[in-house]
Amino acid sequence: MAGTTVSGIGSNIDTQAIVKSLVDSERAPKQTQINNQTLKATTSLSSIGKIQAALDAFRGALDNMKTTASFSGLSGTSSDEKVATVTTGNGAAAGNFSLLVTQLATASKISTKVYADGASAVVNAGAVPSTLSIKQGSDTFDVSIPAGATLQQVRDSINSQYANQGLSANILTDANGSRMVLTSSKTGVGSDLTLSGNSGLETGTSILATPQNAKYTLDGVAMESKSNTVADAVSGITLKLTGVSPVPSGGGAATPTTITVSADTTTLKSSVKGFVDTYNALIKAANTETQVTTNADGSLTTGALTGDASLRSLLSSVRTELNAMGGTGQMKSLAQFGVETDQKTGLLSIDDKVFSAAAKTNAADINGIFTGDTGLLARMKTATDTFAQKTTGVFAARSASLSDSLNDLKKQQDSLDARMASLQTSLTAKYTAMDSLVARLRAQSDSIMTTLNALNNPKDS
Repeated sequence: MAGTTVSGIGSNIDTQAIVKSLVDSERAPKQTQINNQTLKATTSLSSIGKIQAALDAFRGALDNMKTTASFSGLSGTSSDEKVATVTTGNGAAAGNFSLLVTQLATASKISTKVYADGASAVVNAGAVPSTLSIKQGSDTFDVSIPAGATLQQVRDSINSQYANQGLSANILTDANGSRMVLTSSKTGVGSDLTLSGNSGLETGTSILATPQNAKYTLDGVAMESKSNTVADAVSGITLKLTGVSPVPSGGGAATPTTITVSADTTTLKSSVKGFVDTYNALIKAANTETQVTTNADGSLTTGALTGDASLRSLLSSVRTELNAMGGTGQMKSLAQFGVETDQKTGLLSIDDKVFSAAAKTNAADINGIFTGDTGLLARMKTATDTFAQKTTGVFAARSASLSDSLNDLKKQQDSLDARMASLQTSLTAKYTAMDSLVARLRAQSDSIMTTLNALNNPKDS
């Protein structure tokens, strides 16, 4: 600690050591308290942060699993993926479908007039900005064209503003010059692109492609779609049309593609294992922060959150939902599918033999356990809501409280440092004064002794 050095020259006493000892003695109780509380708060804050991260990852995984259909135990295949691919979703059922695609959905494509000066041709030769309006259905996209703007600059402006809304612009150049071509990602009848405004680009346009609907038949029923992704033709099945059904080289009728939806226990088990791994990651994070370690000397070291009420409440909530019965099938619990809980660690595992046997006859039941508004995934998400909210959640509140405690401890440390600096200054001044007094008394004593010695030893006459 900074302060005046007391050398004790006058008293021959190490006053500096005495001052330091007194200050250290005064500081020790409060400093120990601050250190212990700071260490505890910092460790707890770090541990809660790790639990929050694990909980966020757990909830994110639940959301991802809710959007897939893998718990249905069904998978879709296409006999010709050059014609269509298939994915299954909630509501799918096993079965076969015959698909014939006669026409794919296409997008609108239009071209401006040709500019002889190429991509660097000045589109707006005026002194003020002009406007190009691109209309598609009820949507209008306005592009401001500054004075002196070139065809290339207009192209770049359209792409930077509206690429994420399905518009794209390119420049085609040949011996006659350059033209800008506009294309939309939207397909189907009614998605035509048109140009208007006062830029000059709207004059002399030509249509390169007229949008059309996809045309296909499913089991002999003729259908149309504005998109090549067909999500509502068959419940729970999404078809992505990729090409027109092929016609044999010798002529004749087009060859149909067979869409098959069938049971897939491998995918089902993989999905259940994904849930198990996700759940275990949360439990492992909790175990790490609450574990009790026996040291070499027999003493125990507890985790930062050992006995923490908030963490116990979280674990109780998810375990309650895990063990609850659900679904409408014969099997209503994960235990019936061989999902077991380790009584010591709380981690889940899958008994392969039990799962395989149950999935052979009751695969559909697992879907009822996991999915839906009252399924395990939804219930676990709801059960953890109050703990995971970003600002008002249980752990967010704990983190805020610990941060406030650390700030208060910092203020206490600053106050203690200031008080100890003042005490050292005060004690230093007192001991300096004492040392000066002792020095003066010694000087007086030496003077008196000199006088007495002179009197006792008079010089010879």
